[in-house]
Amino acid sequence: MIWEPFLWRAALGGIGVALVAGPLGCFVVWRRMAYFGEATAHAAVLGVAISLATTAPLPLAVLFTAAAFGLIAQRLVGMGHAMDSALGVLAHGALAVGLVATSLVPGVRIDIHALLFGDILAVTWNEVAGIWAVAALMLLLLAWRWGALLTATLSPELARADGIDPDREGLILTMALAVLVALAIKVVGALLIVSMLIIPAAAVRPLASTPERMGLLAALTGVLAVLGGIWGSFTWDTPTGPSIVVTAGAIFALGALARRPED
Repeated sequence: MIWEPFLWRAALGGIGVALVAGPLGCFVVWRRMAYFGEATAHAAVLGVAISLATTAPLPLAVLFTAAAFGLIAQRLVGMGHAMDSALGVLAHGALAVGLVATSLVPGVRIDIHALLFGDILAVTWNEVAGIWAVAALMLLLLAWRWGALLTATLSPELARADGIDPDREGLILTMALAVLVALAIKVVGALLIVSMLIIPAAAVRPLASTPERMGLLAALTGVLAVLGGIWGSFTWDTPTGPSIVVTAGAIFALGALARRPED
């Protein structure tokens, strides 16, 4: 099969997102933050509405909204609210407000399906370049903070003994998730972003002997899911974003079936 230029753009954009989502998703799995990631992605829809109403660049509006969401959620937890309750109220409220607000912006018609499930085949070369530039910065950040993030994840007490502030590392992780949401919303959409975080990391967890190996394998699994999903979408004329997630799920299922039960 000879791929058309739009498929190459889609593949390169998706790979850029997968390379960041893999190692970042490992921390989401280790910290059991799957619902936090999903809630942040839902809040991104409100960022789309802000972008339409103010003509601000979509990635910046989504980044601002997702980051604000994470900070508000942490603040509510600090005030005594349960994390799942705070996330539930904020996520569904932001999603509903965002969808209503986008319908009220005059003179603008938005493809809700593309917003929720992505439109990776429509990415431009400029967007691909932007994705890779941000992905490179994110990977440099993760490489710089990897040890501190890992220590804070394993044991906040040990982190404090080593002079590491667990709250600061948690804030860095929250901001990194917000950046990823802004980066990936056009690739897989607001509802599927968390799948690219969780599924590759969960699929390779039993195979990884070290945290670094898990991060690398998760990134490679995400890349494989992107390429397989685009190929399947092109071959069978299926939605590309969901096809990527289905491919990731199939990789997870195959890995689970191949594992031998422990004695």
